Amino acid sequence: MLNTLKIPSPAKTENVAQARWHEMRSVFPMYLALAKQLEVEIPFPQDRRILPEKPDAATFKQVEAWLDAMDQKVMVHQLRHLLQKTTLSDSESGLHALILRHLRKPAKNNLDRDKIDFLLVQYFALCVPPKIYHKQIDLSDVAKVMEPVLGPVDSTPLSWCEPLDKMIEQLRAFRSLREMLKTDFIERGRKVKELAGGMFYDPSAMLAFIRFNFMMRRTLIELMHADLIAIRSGLGQLEAAGIPTIDCRQFGLSATEPVQKIRQIADEWNQPFQKEYTERTVNQAFEKLLGLRADVERALEKANGKSPAPTAPVPSPEASKTAPKEPPRVETRSKEAGPVRSAPSEKSEAPGDLDFEVCMEKIWEQLIAVPPSRGRSMTTIRLGPARILMSSWEVAAFVSEDGFAAEDLRRAVVARALVTVATETAKETGNATALDKALSVARVEVTRLQERVDAAKQAKDTEAAVNLGISTKRLLSALDEAEKL
Repeated sequence: MLNTLKIPSPAKTENVAQARWHEMRSVFPMYLALAKQLEVEIPFPQDRRILPEKPDAATFKQVEAWLDAMDQKVMVHQLRHLLQKTTLSDSESGLHALILRHLRKPAKNNLDRDKIDFLLVQYFALCVPPKIYHKQIDLSDVAKVMEPVLGPVDSTPLSWCEPLDKMIEQLRAFRSLREMLKTDFIERGRKVKELAGGMFYDPSAMLAFIRFNFMMRRTLIELMHADLIAIRSGLGQLEAAGIPTIDCRQFGLSATEPVQKIRQIADEWNQPFQKEYTERTVNQAFEKLLGLRADVERALEKANGKSPAPTAPVPSPEASKTAPKEPPRVETRSKEAGPVRSAPSEKSEAPGDLDFEVCMEKIWEQLIAVPPSRGRSMTTIRLGPARILMSSWEVAAFVSEDGFAAEDLRRAVVARALVTVATETAKETGNATALDKALSVARVEVTRLQERVDAAKQAKDTEAAVNLGISTKRLLSALDEAEKL
């Protein structure tokens, strides 16, 4: 229960009312943004929207009442949309204050619980170090990251949370989005939470839910990215073959949709977590994505002179065996990188001593080389002894090659990859020569990236600022890890 949480108490020099006001000031900008998003009237004129450090009694009461009223109006999906689409999600202190505000409520309903459930995993995703972000995360890892919010928590598994552990084990086996969608993961996780009742607020239980939610969403997003990359790769082949339109009726469009329009749809595809989501709504969103992939692959089969299967949503292994022995090679041109790159074979040789351009090329090759029908996530890059998991915006920067921050994101990924490869190599061989070189390159990139983050903020390009900020933070974490050797 909540009374087992070690929520920080106000300092001796700070009374309870002032501590509550400090917390309200921290969350107030988020609630203003939510009110604007929901087109809810804000009872504060523009000149009173920056709250004073010490309020008078009337201001305190008015702000408190408005925040409480907003808590009842704001649904979880609306909070999710705000945090995932603005720089507010990049504030550890803001998320911390928002979580504690909800945890401190003496009487919490299901809406409060669902918000806490979401906010906890949002905080974890923001603060988790890259060195454990990409691995099979343990409860002890979650406890360490969440300690600033939950205090010291026993990470010993609870018996009634065992269904969550079993589902996490199953996550490891999924090789495609369609395979995962045949399960009822979201609904099963929701049922465990519903059955928990007040036990949900046991700190050890919250660790289990954070871990499950994070790993389920991470798997869904990785598999979704694999489908998106396959779609973009297929569209590139169609464009290279001079095919202007494709039949997209399975996706829900016409039989003659321009390839450029479909590429734009794929490039702008959003994660299905911005609206109120259930097992049904998430499945519907992902089924549309799979339908789009099926349409693109059928167009490729037709272009290759192969009769498409009329009902299969994605090519079967048997269908793959009958593909032409020498299909057209995928060719993609980078606006910045010069010559056309042809996709190599699936097996990529591990580089021994990478330089910046070679590393860029190796990452590029892996992102476009794996055949779409394999169902394998292409966000995981393997370079020598290292594995680098790329986020959606980083993958898009290589594959789509568009946007204000694309080149900066590619450089951030390459710098992180160089440091990671050199670190793993130094651990294996004891030779740190390549590591020193990688660290020197990475430090220059960090300075450059921090300037680009500031430029994005000044340009009010929220998405670029957030994406660059997180990619920069991951590069800094890789540097910190390397410098410990």
